[in-house]
Amino acid sequence: MNHTQKIQLLTEAGNWAAQDPDPETQAELQQLIERVNNGDAPAFDDLADRFSGVLEFGTAGLRAELGAGPMRMNTVVVMRTAAGIARFLTEKAAGQYTPKVVIGFDARFNSDVFAQASAGIFVAAGFDVLLMPAPLPTPVLAWAVREFSAEAGIMVTASHNPPRDNGYKVYVGGRVTDDAGRGAQIVSPIDAQIAELIDHEQPVAQIQRATSGWEVLPATGAEGDIEAAYLAAIAPVIPAAKSDDEVRKNLRVVVSAMHGVGGHTMKQALLDAGFSDVHMVAEQEQPDPLFPTVSFPNPEEPGAIDLSLDLARKVQADLVIANDPDADRCAAAILDGDSWRMLRGDEVGWLLGDQVSKSLPEGKKLANSIVSSRMLAAIAKDAGREHEETLTGFKWISRVENLGFGYEEALGYCVAPDLVRDKDGISAGIVLADLAAGLKANNSSLATRLDELAAKYGVHVTDQLSLRFTDLAQIPVLMDRFRDQAPETLGGSEVSEVTDLSKGTEKLPATNAIILHTFSGARVIVRPSGTEPKLKCYLETIEPVDDLSGVPEARQRATEQVQAIKKELAAYLNAN
Repeated sequence: MNHTQKIQLLTEAGNWAAQDPDPETQAELQQLIERVNNGDAPAFDDLADRFSGVLEFGTAGLRAELGAGPMRMNTVVVMRTAAGIARFLTEKAAGQYTPKVVIGFDARFNSDVFAQASAGIFVAAGFDVLLMPAPLPTPVLAWAVREFSAEAGIMVTASHNPPRDNGYKVYVGGRVTDDAGRGAQIVSPIDAQIAELIDHEQPVAQIQRATSGWEVLPATGAEGDIEAAYLAAIAPVIPAAKSDDEVRKNLRVVVSAMHGVGGHTMKQALLDAGFSDVHMVAEQEQPDPLFPTVSFPNPEEPGAIDLSLDLARKVQADLVIANDPDADRCAAAILDGDSWRMLRGDEVGWLLGDQVSKSLPEGKKLANSIVSSRMLAAIAKDAGREHEETLTGFKWISRVENLGFGYEEALGYCVAPDLVRDKDGISAGIVLADLAAGLKANNSSLATRLDELAAKYGVHVTDQLSLRFTDLAQIPVLMDRFRDQAPETLGGSEVSEVTDLSKGTEKLPATNAIILHTFSGARVIVRPSGTEPKLKCYLETIEPVDDLSGVPEARQRATEQVQAIKKELAAYLNAN
């Protein structure tokens, strides 16, 4: 960068700092400018990165590291984004009605600040605004969008991202979308329409912002308690508990909130349903934006549920439930033989899908993302129900017409789409606990039920291979390699079909993914990650089996095949 460009960068940063309403990020930026002026090269690189563009608003809304500048999450970026959403909603209303917006937030750094700043902007735009009273799970916000017939919902959360991140998730509802989309995350073209109305150059002083005028929803324990209302709404996903029923009382459950906002809600949901033997992982029960006991606050990450498993062994639990920090995901661990193991997302999806499908009204569909296992399709067929595959992401799953149950392998489950049109780790948790309790009462277990499903539909073994890149240009190169010269064999079987989804199919819109099938029935899906600098490969092998006794041997064969495919793909991707 030459001298002129450096002066331009410093001027741009100085202008940003001058209008920043947050003293903390203002001081952070001023210190960075001072260091650059003193010849600090790392500070210069940091400043250049912060002003290298603007955060792109898309179907995930916004998500980035906290800090000053247009490429970070901060009050200036949030205010401009909220103003853009307000313009979008105003255009949609066209003077015919007053838009309503519900705003929620988690316990990350500045989540409450961003939520209140947004509330002030929507109030100033003439909207009816409902603000959550405290940090609460994302599913509570998604439910509230439908419950209050709001035109939009805002959830300030970075879900299971690292502590330094925050985000801004947007839902639509009311008169902005059709019934299938009410309370669902935004999709195209709405994301693009909002993005066009965000003015990244608008001086913050010109954005009208009220300091009051929004309605704070009733807090826990108050009359009309919003958390209690959500819990009452989702309670019917399982049969009501009877006072003399010992089945649920006899299930011992360990619960981890992963330092997030779902601890109280998940525990109360279980207690309300009659599960009285609930043990919280104390070290992770209370919200803490530093996430001190985990290196990465995602139940899928190695070590994240170690404290949960330690407690499960200590209290001799039957089931572990771990939510991610905003509680829209649900992880589970079970005692399988003599050892505890975490269930794969697909395994939980099979268990919930099989259980929920038995009580769904006629005409309700089962659905999962294309990167999830194919077993749910077999379960649906056996139950006489339609099954649908969607693109990756709950924004697509939730929009399936007549959806009765949907899931994605990344621990996302929708067991009550008429209530929460998104993944919901709380309602999924109580359905899984109810299933486990019933099985235990009949001298069975979730591990046995998985074996029974395998005996009925074939042993399905799934796995994942992810490669992280610092040079993002390598990802499209590897995708092109798959398109032009895909592997001829995988796991000892010839590749029978290669499908390039970049052109779309009869049932799926275009997306950057490739599907490989082998004659043995194995499947590999390759796609770039939507949130991380990774290339992901989703693997699945299926082994037929005659009866329950043949499941262990068939599972061993399927596991060996998937590991062989994984090894071959790693070599293929790392080849020069």
